[in-house]
Amino acid sequence: MISVEKIKDKKVQKKEKIIGAAAELFSKKQYHEVMMDDVAKLISVAKGTLYNYFDSKEELYFAIMISNMERLITYLKEMANSQTSTVAKFRTYIIHLYTFMVNNKNFFLMYQKESLIGEHKLRAKLRALETELKQLFSEVIDKGKEEGVFREIETPFVTELIVGSIYGIANKGIENNTNGNLYFESEKIYDLLLHSIVKGFKNNTLLPLLNKTIVITRTVEQSKESSNIFLQLGANVIIFPTLDILPPSSWKEFDAVLLSNQKINFIIFTSSHSAKMFKKRCFELNVMPDYKDIKVVAVGNKTASACEKEGISVNIIPNKFSAEGVLNELSKFNLREKTIFIPRSEIGREELPEGLKRLGAVIKTAPVYNVSTPTKEKISEYIYRLENGKPDLFIFTSPSTFENFIKIVNIENPAVYFRRFDIAAIGPTTKRAIEQKGVEVNIIPKEYTISGLAEAILKYYE
Repeated sequence: MISVEKIKDKKVQKKEKIIGAAAELFSKKQYHEVMMDDVAKLISVAKGTLYNYFDSKEELYFAIMISNMERLITYLKEMANSQTSTVAKFRTYIIHLYTFMVNNKNFFLMYQKESLIGEHKLRAKLRALETELKQLFSEVIDKGKEEGVFREIETPFVTELIVGSIYGIANKGIENNTNGNLYFESEKIYDLLLHSIVKGFKNNTLLPLLNKTIVITRTVEQSKESSNIFLQLGANVIIFPTLDILPPSSWKEFDAVLLSNQKINFIIFTSSHSAKMFKKRCFELNVMPDYKDIKVVAVGNKTASACEKEGISVNIIPNKFSAEGVLNELSKFNLREKTIFIPRSEIGREELPEGLKRLGAVIKTAPVYNVSTPTKEKISEYIYRLENGKPDLFIFTSPSTFENFIKIVNIENPAVYFRRFDIAAIGPTTKRAIEQKGVEVNIIPKEYTISGLAEAILKYYE
């Protein structure tokens, strides 16, 4: 027998097929020119089948419009939810509105010529959704004016102008079939619209990195987190993933430490990845350490924040976010015969474990994640953005981000390639790795964090 779920799935699929065919026809013809017969013929079903799903052509038409508008608004809100700054949120709305409309061409073409005469009970809902969409832009513009970032402009007029501009460029792109890279096109739109409303952009103090293009080389997730601070300062950010975070090749070493009866006195988390993967494996093993008798060390505020999110209370954050900083902090304790566990990357460096051994500690290390280089195919879109983005500054946050970048882009002579750009390294270890390739490092922060790096970059460009 066919299950109820399968019957429901088939009905959903049939309904989506009807909507897709109708959207294609409505996008190419005027509303009055499309007949239910035309829709039925396009998907080879009886006309009566359509009426099992929609009572009329109007209902079918508005089902397409309303479902897509609801999806668009939900999408924009989700994309903007993680943004902490007004400028970043403004950018998110522009980029994702443009890409949504181009990716959903049939709906967009219908939306552009939506001019049905008369009223329908669903028309009011569609109008309310249009208002809600524009309200997202209005709210972020008002917020920008309140913060003094955007000029004192008439919000309703500017909102209509911005949304209309996005639609106009999207329509032109669809007509000319020139949208080979939506992200690159949308970044140009964002740059144009930001300049039209930002306060005193020619000599800007509120957005001091305006007109600067910064390349951030980390994992996709880390780069997006890091990009917020630079977007808030007005920079254009190109995310270029050079790291792919994977589970370790084996959990054997980690499991042996966690499942043993040996008391652990300290756990050192050297990155947010180590904290996340540590907790994940503990959950899989159904074993949780008793943190009451363990001092937890987090190297850096980001790592500490990741620990807290995973329910791991942090006792120590070294002043210097480095192996040296951890050694200085833990040298205050009597580490003789104390067991220190360091869950880390498979390619973890030995500077910290060796330093702790010299202080008398018993060291247990185990890989909890592996760092690999993304394939060119996986990041082809990011490579395109880099080639067309005209960067001013590259940010490298570890030796591996620099080395992997060279490998991915296939740079034979790093000294020649990078002499056109400014280079920022997050700390001395990364700086040394870059300089060993003959590349000059222009910026290094006092505090080895993204926030510290942003501060150093601002000072450099003063």
